[in-house]
Amino acid sequence: MFGIQDLILFCVVIASLAGGILLPRMGEVFQPFILYLLMVLLYLSFLSIRLDAIWRTLREQAKDVVRLSFLKLIAFPVAIYLLFLLFFPAYAPSALLLAGSSTGAVAPFIATLVAANGPLVIAMVVITSLLVPFILPMLVKLILGQTMEIPLSVMIQMLAAMIFIPLAASEATRRFLPGAVPLILKGRYVMSLMIFTGTNMGVFSKYSDYFYRHPDAILAAAGMSVLIGVVLFGMGIFSLGRASAGDCLAAAISVANINSVLIVVFAARFFGPLEPTVAAMYLIPFYGLIIPLRIFQYRYSRI
Repeated sequence: MFGIQDLILFCVVIASLAGGILLPRMGEVFQPFILYLLMVLLYLSFLSIRLDAIWRTLREQAKDVVRLSFLKLIAFPVAIYLLFLLFFPAYAPSALLLAGSSTGAVAPFIATLVAANGPLVIAMVVITSLLVPFILPMLVKLILGQTMEIPLSVMIQMLAAMIFIPLAASEATRRFLPGAVPLILKGRYVMSLMIFTGTNMGVFSKYSDYFYRHPDAILAAAGMSVLIGVVLFGMGIFSLGRASAGDCLAAAISVANINSVLIVVFAARFFGPLEPTVAAMYLIPFYGLIIPLRIFQYRYSRI
């Protein structure tokens, strides 16, 4: 059920998370480059799936994409906020922010590991990234009564960096350096592990001092982030009804493997210390969700 790649990934993730906390000065080196590392990761994802496959998915599964986008950006964030408001009210804003974030740049890599519908996941990355700067601030204002004034220039820069630059770079590589494509894809797994290491160390190094001063708060935030991830996985895996295994896995990945780094940045700007801390801790369930994804894949294959 679990392969050697899964085990290597878990070891790299655990080591990089611990390294960010124990060796913060080393992790600080990666902090300015987190966005660029995610761009490279998305570039590798675009390079692995041709653009026409994504367009074909948008045409053939238009209803699924619209339905999943609505659930991902509106219905599920509201539902999980109400759920946490009932049982863990202090963490309800964190649940809303994380659930309402866009599908993460790492999601297509996870989709490849578990044989999910890759084009559907990439389509969700693009669509949710385009919509989240408009929808999430609206939800925050309506539900939390708090205004997130994100300048248009910041949104344009974020969208261009996270989506269009990697997309253009992948298409340029195919057109002008076609011979390099198989070589790059051959090393995709190793390069992805290196990117995960830099990203995780960069994010967690910011919380090294806070971890030593408030370990209980960090552990509580980590526990809540895991619970949020479990709930989002449960919502996502059944969101498309009786779909194929690949589509169900893609839906779960699109809903639960989110752009938590985006929430870390904006929560630190508009909220107190709790929300960005929970968002940073979400990196733990982000990778840990491979376990239920593998279990679902294994059981579905035996039906």
